[in-house]
Order: sequence, then C-alpha cells, then structure tokens
Amino acid sequence: MTPPDLSADRGELADPLLTVEELDVRYGAIRALKGISFVVYPGEIVALLGANGAGKTTTQKAVSGMLSPTTGTVTYDGGRIDGIPAHELIHRGICHVPEGRHVFPRMTVLENLEMGGYRFRHFDRSHLEEILDLFPRLRERLNQAAGTLSGGEQQMLAIGRALMGRPQLLLLDEPSMGLAPLVVEQIFQIISEINEQGVTILVVEQNAAQALALADRGYVLETGNIVLHGTADGLLADQAVRAAYLGEEIAMQ
Repeated sequence: MTPPDLSADRGELADPLLTVEELDVRYGAIRALKGISFVVYPGEIVALLGANGAGKTTTQKAVSGMLSPTTGTVTYDGGRIDGIPAHELIHRGICHVPEGRHVFPRMTVLENLEMGGYRFRHFDRSHLEEILDLFPRLRERLNQAAGTLSGGEQQMLAIGRALMGRPQLLLLDEPSMGLAPLVVEQIFQIISEINEQGVTILVVEQNAAQALALADRGYVLETGNIVLHGTADGLLADQAVRAAYLGEEIAMQ
C-alpha cells in the first residue's frame, strides 16, 4: 500500500516529515505489521487508532528505533532511518513517550527532566522554564521523587522529559491510559499547546473521540493493516469508525 496522496488537501505545504512505506514487522512467526504505509506532514497531529493488538504501538516503535522492521522503509526529514537505534534518533529530533510513562521513580522530577536533555552539552535552564510553564504541577514538585507522583503527574513528567530533547517529531503512546477524565482533558490540552509551538505529533490512542478531536488526520489499524485513513472530521463522521470505536450510543446519534 503506497502512502495516500494528500497533497491536494494540503495545498503547497512542504514534503512529509515522516514517510512510512510498506512496513513489515515480525515477532518471530507473528507478522505484526503487514506492509503499512502512511505519511505525517510538518506541524500535524496524526492519530493511529485501533483495538489492542492492531499494531499501533509496534508502528511507533519501528519509527522511533525501538524495533527494526523486517522489510519496508521509514524516511524522516528526507533521510532513511529504519534500523537506526533509538538513542541515535533522539539526536535527530525524534522523541518517544512509550505507554506506561517509565519515569525514573527514585529520581526527583528535576532529575528526570534533566535526563531528557542529556543530548545537549549544556543544561538549558530557560528551556526547562518553558516546560514547567506547560506543566505547573511539575514546578511544584521539582524535588519530589517521581515514583510518588500521581498517574497524571507521571504522564506530564514523561512528556516534559521528552520535550527537554527539543523534538521535531514527538511520538505519544496511549497518553490517556489509566487517567481520570479531567486529567485526560488537561493532558490533551497540553498536547495541543505543544503542537501549536511547532512540534509534529504522532499519537497512538484508544480513546478515538479524544484523539480525533485533537488530530488533523488519522489512520485506523486492524491486525497489522491500515484499513481507513482520512481527516479527523471525516473519520469522526464515518459510521464504521463510530460504531467500532465511539460506542453504539454515539454511533446511533
């Protein structure tokens, strides 16, 4: 499947920041991704939707260097990156916030944030202040052990730590998982603000309604295949998407 040509919808915008073509990933005998292709343009928020096991997280891991694809290509900012390890891609401006947050629990909030900026020779205090402006709760807890934070605060810390790397492309895997609705609303508002500051975002999310309310475009995966793609508004209006991911009650409205 070749990446959909969306140039007509996007006018004279730049070439894609990220292009995935015919990507296959296998776990032993299991073919987790089956030749998927998609594009992400600079400045977009693109959502990957689908049920558990559809291949969303595997896709992100293949983009961020946490997995090497079996076949296919990943092109970022004009260069091939498939097979390049994750720690090298951070230096190229790709930062990944995996599912589960994975903060360093015994380190303080400040130490976690400092770790996020490790690729820079000198610590940038002004950039830290910008991130703390996005996450005022973290400012209040700078000297607190990360393991003692609430789930929502740990998610904020994980995103803030990634932003310390000054990403051009930010990958977010299930940012709303396990969080109360009010906290989810806050997290998605912050993600929107990050995007407004010029960061391109590829988000994996089971909460399809929240993701599509946030995103410009989306791709729907089923068992390792992309089965639908389009604008966020178009996918929200699609009856198959509404029935499968937004619930019967919403789908019947």
